[in-house]
Amino acid sequence: MDRRQEILEAATKSFSLFGYKATTMEQIAKIANVGKGTIYTFFENKEVLFQEIVLRIITEMKQEATKVIKEDASFQENAHAALMKMLEFRDTHQLFAKIIAEEQEWKTPAVKQVKAQIEQAIVSFIKQKIDKYINAGEVRQVNSELVAYLLLKGYLAFVNDWNLTHEKSLSEKEIADFFQDIIFQRLII
Repeated sequence: MDRRQEILEAATKSFSLFGYKATTMEQIAKIANVGKGTIYTFFENKEVLFQEIVLRIITEMKQEATKVIKEDASFQENAHAALMKMLEFRDTHQLFAKIIAEEQEWKTPAVKQVKAQIEQAIVSFIKQKIDKYINAGEVRQVNSELVAYLLLKGYLAFVNDWNLTHEKSLSEKEIADFFQDIIFQRLII
């Protein structure tokens, strides 16, 4: 493994364990078993290093969502599967979970910006998929960016927030049925 990759892995580990705010270049250097100066030969500062890691997370999340999309499935089946996979990734990926927790607790500007960047990447990914179905004549003409945003925020609310104000979480089937009845049914031609 090359030094740059070792630094990226060490930084990912440090950000995952300590968060963005508490991670220092010294910690990353220690975990990577390199001198602090070595990090600066590859990355200008902590923000640039964090940004590169976030771009990798976005790529990985899109790959995971793409794996569940099936050519022979309907728009709503694929939309539901991809959204659920991205939310699952969001909850199970240690660094992603730490980013969300730190943004909520500390409102760290760099973390807030990264969270927004990740959400925009998700919206863009969903928009591209909606546009594909529009072009294929399976979904009516809509503002695909607005629909993508609504789907992301709706799924986030039902998967992550519902149980904060209700006694039990919604099942995946309940979420799928709701979106089928209220949203997807209106989009399908």
